[in-house]
Amino acid sequence: MPSLSNLLLISAAVSLLTAVAPASAQNVTFPMRDGARPDTTDGVPHVQIGVSPVPELSEEMLRQVAEFPGVVLGATRVSLPGAVGFQLTSDVSIAQPQAIVGGREFAHLHPDGSLHASLHPDTALAAKDAGWAVAHPWADQRAGWEGFVMIYTPMTEAELDVVLQLLRGSYTYITGEALP
Repeated sequence: MPSLSNLLLISAAVSLLTAVAPASAQNVTFPMRDGARPDTTDGVPHVQIGVSPVPELSEEMLRQVAEFPGVVLGATRVSLPGAVGFQLTSDVSIAQPQAIVGGREFAHLHPDGSLHASLHPDTALAAKDAGWAVAHPWADQRAGWEGFVMIYTPMTEAELDVVLQLLRGSYTYITGEALP
């Protein structure tokens, strides 16, 4: 029979694992994206080639991301001029600081409608396998960046739904807090 101290230790370990589960494991699947993957540059700046955004979809994306708790939209700190950074306010905890490229910016929207985001590595792999994302050229340059991806420009409302799912996953991974 386990001792009381062992039971308390096991209970504490289970509680700790449960508390960090959103940040450490994101079992997600994505529908296969229709159409060919957009071409992208091989270096930095890392952008799509020959793709124009659908302004209404970009506006809706920004509207919804602005409603994430503790997120402020503003000029990016790490990307091209004209990109919109998704910044976490100082009162939001960061569970995965090694995955952030700069400051408190967990993702940003480019003028071409594509995004860079830090995802849980398993989520990033699932998104790449389903045709929604490609690894950033720097994804293998530093520990913690394994899930740093470009998410392709959404061209339809259905695609926007998947992109928003990825952005919610990025927020959850970075903050350790699941969105409703």
